[in-house]
Amino acid sequence: MFATQSRQTFSGTITDEECPSADHSGMRMGSTDAACTIACVEDHTVPFVLFDGEATYLLSDQDKSREFAGKKVAVVGTLDSETQTIQVTSMAAAN
Repeated sequence: MFATQSRQTFSGTITDEECPSADHSGMRMGSTDAACTIACVEDHTVPFVLFDGEATYLLSDQDKSREFAGKKVAVVGTLDSETQTIQVTSMAAAN
């Protein structure tokens, strides 16, 4: 049984599981938040996540997430509340 909800829009910042609050000051593995995010994903083998200011969600589309590393985005998809994973339908830069 899947705990999946209907498709919705999630807003937040693409970061990595090592820096889930999108605060990269502790790790600072690059000169920008985007560089730190990508370095953490590559060097620590952790996934990209969406941080909405309160919660962190795993993202099914890791390739698309890389394009938006360190940026604010709007993600459309369905949330599996058991795994806190968004099955990504689309992702775009937030206004």
